[in-house]
Amino acid sequence: KNPPKLVITDSQAFKKVSEIVPYDVPLTSFSILFARNKGDLDAFVQGVEKIETLKNGDKVLILESCTHHPVEDDIGRVKIPGLIKKFAGKDIIFEHYSGHDFPCEISKYSLIIHCGACMTTRREVLNRIKLAQDNGVAITNYGIAIAKCLGILDRAIELFR
Repeated sequence: KNPPKLVITDSQAFKKVSEIVPYDVPLTSFSILFARNKGDLDAFVQGVEKIETLKNGDKVLILESCTHHPVEDDIGRVKIPGLIKKFAGKDIIFEHYSGHDFPCEISKYSLIIHCGACMTTRREVLNRIKLAQDNGVAITNYGIAIAKCLGILDRAIELFR
């Protein structure tokens, strides 16, 4: 009867939730909120556009701040690589890095996809964004990458514009 003023979903449920929630109700995800709170939303949105120009053999770094045990249908190891390969239609190489350290050599990557950063400080995420930019590497985060691949990025970030 009274629609919510905002819907925040897990990025993994974006597709289903976007089909259910009326378009006039703002929709975003936990990961995108964290991109804005702990990172630089504009930099991440700019970085996600790299997905459209990925080529066969390009390397994408999936960067997870925490060290968890991957599950069978892991978001960073299975779901996001699958979405990007389908969206780009290219044979892309995915590498994974977990923990608070940052890989020494990042210039070999075309794109870095950062986790939501729930276990990371804002300073650390901003430092990672700057390092990526200084090395000419596009950077985005999980929720923004998922929204881009599902065709709902504009809707998912509209409330921040």
